[in-house]
Amino acid sequence: MSAATRLAGRTREVLALEAQLPSPCISVCRMGEASGLCEGCWRTLDEIRAWSRLDDAGKRVVWARIAERLAAAEPLPAEDAA
Repeated sequence: MSAATRLAGRTREVLALEAQLPSPCISVCRMGEASGLCEGCWRTLDEIRAWSRLDDAGKRVVWARIAERLAAAEPLPAEDAA
């Protein structure tokens, strides 16, 4: 299962939480040169830097952006289709 597939599943679960949103980090920490996003968590460097200072509302915004990015990227790469 690819990072994008795992992250898509976590995104749905996390956005349903009321509080204490977890970090999207899945320990696949590589920045995509073309996208400017981490290939593991699909966050920008600014979002990664700010994470520990964000309240739950701010974290929810970041998770929603990740969900939007994943949706815009669908269909997921062929390795995810299986």
